Amino acid sequence: MDLGIAGRTAAVAAASSGLGLASARALAAEGVRVAICGRDRDRIDAAAAGIDGAVPLVADVSTVAGATAFVEAAIDALGRVDILVPNAGGPPPGTFASTPLEAYAPALELNLLSTVAMCEAAVPAMCERGWGRVVAITSVSVRQPIPQLILSNTARSGATAFLKTLALEVADRGVTVNSVQPGLHATDRARRLYGDDPDARAAAARGVPTGALGDPGDFGAVVAFLCSDAARFVVGAAVPVDGGTYRGLQ
Repeated sequence: MDLGIAGRTAAVAAASSGLGLASARALAAEGVRVAICGRDRDRIDAAAAGIDGAVPLVADVSTVAGATAFVEAAIDALGRVDILVPNAGGPPPGTFASTPLEAYAPALELNLLSTVAMCEAAVPAMCERGWGRVVAITSVSVRQPIPQLILSNTARSGATAFLKTLALEVADRGVTVNSVQPGLHATDRARRLYGDDPDARAAAARGVPTGALGDPGDFGAVVAFLCSDAARFVVGAAVPVDGGTYRGLQ
C-alpha cells in the first residue's frame, strides 16, 4: 500500500533504539527523510547508519529546552518538518508509597511537557503549509494504569489530553494529531523492567493475549500508517498497539 508520504520529512524523537527507531525505519521505508535524536552520539550515529538518508542529532528530549532544540535542529537539517513523532523514555518505576513528590516534576517534563514543546516548535508551520502529522508514542497505561509505574501513568495521561485538545484545534488546517499506545514490546525498556530473568519475561509475555511481546517493527508500521494520506480522517485517536492487553470496551 502506497501511504502517499514519499518526499515528506519527519522528526522522530528518542530514536536511537526501541519504538522510536522502529517508527523512523518504517517512515524511511515509505520514502520519508527522517531526522532522529538520542542523547549519545555513538548510539544515534549507529542507528542512523541503518536508515537511508537519516540525519542523526544529539538531543535530550527529557527537558523542554532539549525537546525544542531537537525540532529546531531537525528543521535546520531537513528544511521543514512535515511529520513529528514525539517520544521519550519512561521515568523510574515506583508506587505511590515509594515515589516522593519531587519525582513528579521531572516525570511531567519528560513525558508531558517535552511533547508540548515539540508540538509548539513544529505544528504552527504545519498549519501554515496546510499539511502535517503528529503521532506521539505514549503507553497503554493511559487506558489501563500499569502497576509500579505511577509516574509514567500520570504524565502520559496528561500528554494524551493535550494531544486530543490540540487535534481538535488544528484538524481544519490539514494537520492530524494522534497517539499510539504501546503495550509490552521487545525493547530495551522491557529488558530494563524485567532484567535478565527469563521467568519474569515469560510471565510478562503470558500477560499479553497474543502470548508474546510485541515486535517493534509492527508498531512502527502503525505509526507510519497514521502519517499517511489515507489516515487523513483519523483525528485525535489514541490507538492501542498492545496485543490485546487492554481489555476495556473504549
